[in-house]
Amino acid sequence: MAAREGRVARVVVYRRPVEIRTKGRDERAALVHEVVVEQVAELLGLTPETVDPRYGED
Repeated sequence: MAAREGRVARVVVYRRPVEIRTKGRDERAALVHEVVVEQVAELLGLTPETVDPRYGED
């Protein structure tokens, strides 16, 4: 996930794996949110809870 020299880092979430793992729109939204928070946290060297204090709440 690290950016290459001269390029911006990006988070890519592939649709099909998300659709396969979830049953409805709300589950998909929650999974995408969780993945994006985790990836941004890793990119910034932070914990997911620092990026989103609600991370992990069900």
